[in-house]
Amino acid sequence: MVIAHRGASAYAPENTLAAFDLALQMGACQLELDVQLTADEHIVVLHDETVNRTTNAGGLVISYTLAALKDLDAGSWFGTQFIGERIPTLEEVLKRYKGRVHFHIEIKGQSPNLSSRTADLIRQYGMQDQVTITSFQKERLEEMRSYAPEFPTAWLVVAARKSVIAQARELGVSQLCPLANLVTSKLVARIHDEGFLVRAWGVKTEKLMHKVVQAGADGMTVNFPDKLITYMESHKLQWQ
Repeated sequence: MVIAHRGASAYAPENTLAAFDLALQMGACQLELDVQLTADEHIVVLHDETVNRTTNAGGLVISYTLAALKDLDAGSWFGTQFIGERIPTLEEVLKRYKGRVHFHIEIKGQSPNLSSRTADLIRQYGMQDQVTITSFQKERLEEMRSYAPEFPTAWLVVAARKSVIAQARELGVSQLCPLANLVTSKLVARIHDEGFLVRAWGVKTEKLMHKVVQAGADGMTVNFPDKLITYMESHKLQWQ
């Protein structure tokens, strides 16, 4: 799985339509994105709990209404060619790319209604088979497994120790997602033996990208999907 991490985020501002459009232009057909809830309970695509790093403003996402967030510039921090890029809503993203990609939606933040509202929106658009729900937070995955058991889920972890694998079995997740630096062929085999797909995160370099592929992982999130696609094709390896 070639999963464009927050879009083609090495080349365009993360979690924006510009980054997602570019990932598709590069040939990616899987997108990873993060969701947060606004003060008026709209779901927006944004990684951090604050807007400080990726906009021209500051403060907690949960303190903003959607209208106020839409006034922020989410592109100029990355480059002048992206001035005026806006924070998209999850609904905008689902509508724009429905039927074109598979989404890996990471549940972020602490908002108690975020998991259920995300599931409701996906169901509204009939996209249950086009989405995998991910999170570092075990409780978020428990919420989703309880509220929307039809969605495949993926647990983002650092190290996939035996205790973590046992908890993943209890959670009923489809994928276990270890930090790329710790991915080895032995680890992949062990996780596969337990019945999970292996999807790595934190792939910062091409060298690490190569290592994850060679270890036999099922996929990874990358900021540079074009480079992973090129590598897979040059080695005559299948990808999706």
